[in-house]
Amino acid sequence: MLNKIDELLNEVNQFHSVVKDEIEQFRIKYNGKKGILNDLFEQFKSVPNDQKKEYGQKINILKQNIIAKLEELKDSSSKETTAEKEDLTRPAFPLERGARHPISLVKNQIIDIFKSIGFAISDGPEIEDDWHNFTALNLPEYHPARDMQDTFFIETNPDVLLRTHTSSVQIRYMEQNEPPIRILSPGRVFRNEAVSSRSHCIFHQIEGLYIDENVSFADLKQTIQFFTTELFGKSKIRMRPSYFPFTEPSAEVDVYWGLNSETDYRITKGTGWLEIMGCGMVDPAVLKNVNIDPDKYSGYAFGMGIERIVMLLYQMSDIRMFFENDIRTLEQFKSL
Repeated sequence: MLNKIDELLNEVNQFHSVVKDEIEQFRIKYNGKKGILNDLFEQFKSVPNDQKKEYGQKINILKQNIIAKLEELKDSSSKETTAEKEDLTRPAFPLERGARHPISLVKNQIIDIFKSIGFAISDGPEIEDDWHNFTALNLPEYHPARDMQDTFFIETNPDVLLRTHTSSVQIRYMEQNEPPIRILSPGRVFRNEAVSSRSHCIFHQIEGLYIDENVSFADLKQTIQFFTTELFGKSKIRMRPSYFPFTEPSAEVDVYWGLNSETDYRITKGTGWLEIMGCGMVDPAVLKNVNIDPDKYSGYAFGMGIERIVMLLYQMSDIRMFFENDIRTLEQFKSL
């Protein structure tokens, strides 16, 4: 009886096949309801008492080997089936091409326009101190922008905060470089505002600065005229008097969008004019703060929100769409 079990154990270990029918026959023969294994367990009653221990051990070894062999045969069979089904000569699946974010697309367009007239790119930290974000830009201590409700403060005394505009980059650049200066400073800025379809606590700005001898407001107007013509294809602009602490005189720039469609009426509120940026001549106090002689040098600065420009160009109505990373929105910019 014990010799028979050894023979069966040897047969089990030597058996190999990848054919499903042969594997199934093997399972039925050894592990089926009327299989060899169950017969051996039935015969256990008639085994002499002095052989029962050894007999039981051998049956268990046989059982474990049968189970292990069935698992091995199952794995090899599934691998063989997969290999048979796969055609290794077929063309690979095409890789999905990504696309640039609409903000990156428009930012690069704006940069290219200003680069073509001699502007260089300057970058700076998003975490700023009070001097570069407020004081050097002629923002007095009592200015509302310093309030906790408008600015994300990280530390106080001394104040460390998330920059509220990229003008801080211009201050850093003027501290380290002598005129003439002609720079563009794009980047993220942060304001403590409620998130809605028209405002967000994070947005992107791009600001320009030109400092040299005999720079006039006429130079500023011509620069903006060139920019609007290149980006929007519209050259008709108007400048409305405004106020910014770091420029004097200051102005808001509107571009004539036209009233050719219902959408034009909606986004221009029936006027045909769209506000696109703020600008002005650099205040002499700002030049003094960075040790530039305001009697010798003058300059202009301008700034715009990139999200606003994108919304105008692509007729998008909700600023939150830029930060949700919704594939349905981003896929629409693949062809650009």
